[in-house]
Amino acid sequence: MKISHITFVLISLFSMSIFAQKANTDVPESEMKAIYEAVKTPHKYGLVLTPTDNSQKMDCPTVFKKGKKWYMSYIIYGGRGYETWLAKSNDLLHWENVGKIMSFTDTTQWDGNQKAGYVALQDTKWAGSYALKKYDGKYWMSYFGGNTRGYEAGDLSAGMAFTSEEPTVAHEWQRKSTPILTAKDNDVRWWENRKLFKSTVIEDKKRLTGHQFVMYYNANGDSAKNNIKTRWYERIGMAVSDNMLDWKRMINEPIVHHPVGITGDPQLQKIGDTWVMFYFGAFWKDRKGAFNRFAASKDLIHWTDWNGANLVESSEPYDELYAHKSYVMKYKGVVYHFYCAVNKKDQRGIAVATSKDLGKSILNFVNH
Repeated sequence: MKISHITFVLISLFSMSIFAQKANTDVPESEMKAIYEAVKTPHKYGLVLTPTDNSQKMDCPTVFKKGKKWYMSYIIYGGRGYETWLAKSNDLLHWENVGKIMSFTDTTQWDGNQKAGYVALQDTKWAGSYALKKYDGKYWMSYFGGNTRGYEAGDLSAGMAFTSEEPTVAHEWQRKSTPILTAKDNDVRWWENRKLFKSTVIEDKKRLTGHQFVMYYNANGDSAKNNIKTRWYERIGMAVSDNMLDWKRMINEPIVHHPVGITGDPQLQKIGDTWVMFYFGAFWKDRKGAFNRFAASKDLIHWTDWNGANLVESSEPYDELYAHKSYVMKYKGVVYHFYCAVNKKDQRGIAVATSKDLGKSILNFVNH
């Protein structure tokens, strides 16, 4: 079939437009390298929070500030499912447990046995206040939940919790009675039709996405064509909202993912005019174990993946199995990279690496 000159020109212009649009959304390699230099943390301080006994596994730190104190939400798995806890610190290195903020509920509710929470609407400015911000008079926390006992067992869906009380005091947060996103929704995408996992919710002040709030989350799916072995691989995608309770999916494909293994647990900071998404990878084709990395974006939609060295990876006895799941921040000139440390006995706790040598932690896992 012959193509007319006009048709050829139109196709060429369209292709050039698509190429230019992608080029304009890519973060230059020079800036990616500068981001890496700004966020790297070569000094491992060590464990800062560990379970009280070996029946518990501690995971997924999220750090925020109120007044002169620091607080950390985290999750614990103890055999039944996930619950969400709170800890506090004066110096980001020494932490003490405060109590639970989302507990098991002995009901038939959809989230009775799983409530893994992550505080939302935080100040995302790099070296900023790290304060939690209110919307509609409430503090907010997204979470994934389920009603099946066991480690990430059964259906796992995204939920939303909120409180009008002080978030630095341990108390049970209220929860929306139904999930906000599930793997069985009519608009579910191929990569998320099995289980939904961690989410991060930020405010999009400039409405780059056309909406006030953006959620990034990882999930896995069953319907990758002709590639059944990849069905458990987690990928990161996005959803948007204008009221924190009603959410709709945005963009059909995952926005950060890799051909093999897990890409998950996004956490966002804004460095200058660039958004940085810290995330963890695991079981990739070219990298062993689990490790923390980053991607960057100018518009919250198109993401450029860092192709250099890992930010955190296994190197110590306490994290020799996995060093993954980031919370990265900067305070008084020091970068702190909190992460989940897992040893070869599968003991899990929270560790931190820093940009400046702050010494070594004396905290250890309890004797196995």
